[in-house]
Amino acid sequence: MMNILPWLILLAVFIVALYFIFRKKKVVVAQLSKADVKLLNEHVDFYIRLDGEKKQRFEKKIARFLAIVKIEGVGLELSVLDRLLVAASAVIPIFGFDDWEYKNLTNVLLYPDTFNKDFQFEGGDRNIMGMVGSGFMNGQMILSLAALRHGFSKSAGKENTGIHEFVHLLDKSDGAVNGIPSNLLAHEYTLPWIKLMREKIAEIEDDKSDINPYALTNEAEFFAVVSEYFFEQPEILKDKHPRLYDMLSKTFGQKL
Repeated sequence: MMNILPWLILLAVFIVALYFIFRKKKVVVAQLSKADVKLLNEHVDFYIRLDGEKKQRFEKKIARFLAIVKIEGVGLELSVLDRLLVAASAVIPIFGFDDWEYKNLTNVLLYPDTFNKDFQFEGGDRNIMGMVGSGFMNGQMILSLAALRHGFSKSAGKENTGIHEFVHLLDKSDGAVNGIPSNLLAHEYTLPWIKLMREKIAEIEDDKSDINPYALTNEAEFFAVVSEYFFEQPEILKDKHPRLYDMLSKTFGQKL
């Protein structure tokens, strides 16, 4: 009779190997400290506007993001506040969704200031404040630390580079960065969204809008720019662009 013991041993080893390959890595999430919460209360207007229960949920989402995504400085030392601002930029657009996580992001790289298309942050021709990586940079995001900090300052108005780039990442989650967030927007709203987007672009072209003209770059940039406006100055957006506010409320699952 054939000795099956070696085969049973091999099978057992194979099963154990599969277990370790495919088992879900447990994420250890550290609760935010009182000092962290104090920083959020001092620097993140979105968080400040939340009530008690929602504040706690925001803090948990911040903590989980920090546990999952690696945040690194390139040529600089990052402060606790810098890391919290990155995480806040990520959480704000997805706060209306209970279980959303950025499965297409592993690292956020922070450069000291603006950079160019070759990822250089010294010398001339540096006008990029943030970028969602593609190709060999897939799964990574690059942000200018100066732009990130400015976005959460009192002088930023309706602009926030961190939120802008994470909205691009949400847009990309359906496979295409095209200004049509198919994973977020119910199917019946897709055509109305496209129509509204084109109407608003025409208004900007005719100099009849307060929306940042950078939105004219393409439809993906339009979506990111008006999303900044929605999260940073929702009351003004609702007053000046009620249909746009309503559509973005549906898209992000939030009434601000």
